[in-house]
Amino acid sequence: MLTTTTDVIQGAVIDGYLGIVTAEVVYGSNALRDFFAGIRDIIGGRTASYERVFERGQRDAISELEKRADHLGANAVIGVRVSTDTINIDETGVLLLITATGTAVKLAS
Repeated sequence: MLTTTTDVIQGAVIDGYLGIVTAEVVYGSNALRDFFAGIRDIIGGRTASYERVFERGQRDAISELEKRADHLGANAVIGVRVSTDTINIDETGVLLLITATGTAVKLAS
């Protein structure tokens, strides 16, 4: 499955547009990870544990996007966009939301 952020694929002919596809991945927060992230907020620096969560989440969301596009009969997804957000569940925690969207297309053989 060819997946790209562009709306055209150089050298390829789009035979049909099959529709918008979306995929969402939600991860729960982790108390230990939150503790160390809080320390990073105080002393500064990057929070590697959360960076890894978002990396994994982006890969998972794109993988799910490709599966959903394949289900529509697509062999490519164009115009892919990945976004992140949080969902507050209560005073003590948040969920991490990673969403991928794109257009499922059928490329000419």
